[in-house]
Amino acid sequence: MSGKPTVGEYMTREVETVSPDETVATVARRMADSDGHNGFPVTQGRTVEGFVSAGDLLLADDDAPVFTVMTENLIVAHPDMKVTDAARVILRSGIQRLPVVDDADNLVGIISNTDVVRSQIERATPGKVGKLMRTLAQIHGVDLDEERREVEIAALTPTQARVYADELEGRQYELEHGLAEPLVVIDNGGTLYLADGHHRAMAARKAGIETMDAYVIVPRTPVELGMAKTAEKEGLRVVEDIEIVDYARHPLVETTKRLQ
Repeated sequence: MSGKPTVGEYMTREVETVSPDETVATVARRMADSDGHNGFPVTQGRTVEGFVSAGDLLLADDDAPVFTVMTENLIVAHPDMKVTDAARVILRSGIQRLPVVDDADNLVGIISNTDVVRSQIERATPGKVGKLMRTLAQIHGVDLDEERREVEIAALTPTQARVYADELEGRQYELEHGLAEPLVVIDNGGTLYLADGHHRAMAARKAGIETMDAYVIVPRTPVELGMAKTAEKEGLRVVEDIEIVDYARHPLVETTKRLQ
């Protein structure tokens, strides 16, 4: 991935659209039955004619064709546009989803505020991985490989004894909205140690999710990890061994309150 991610890298390519002649009632039903859609691009063939939102439909006659209520003065993005620029447009315009068109003005995708957030999350995680790899190489003097793969939650050995209930709720929200940051895992001779992402792993387990996306660091020669000793000392074997602390607030919350 490039240093400055583009709209084309993060947009959704399979876009649900409506035609200009569909009725308000039909589109409203599709919107209600969809998974979180609050608007659709209106297309004739591949050409974008407009955009219809829930607000456009609210007071319209059920039998009115969509082209009579859609927004025609469109703001669109281009696949080569930087995600940060798309984020500025989304923030300043209040539009949650931008149609993406190519040089011929044909619809090729759509980018949402969720996609923008995801792009920033995915840029942050590799930095954590690189820092951890440099630390491990320095401490243990071993060569390391990095992989991106799905890991089974049940196969992870946690290295953190407790998580905070309030932060766990936040991670559950992220999972439900496709914003979960990948886990960071160390595969040390076949044992998978969870290095970063305990709240996310716990949230996934509670939601019945069996696997998660992860950056996996693999020492070419097994090493004695300090986190492995921590796991053994705390009696941590599986994710369910992590204690959920619901009688204390997260330290950041307490600090914030004191600063107010």
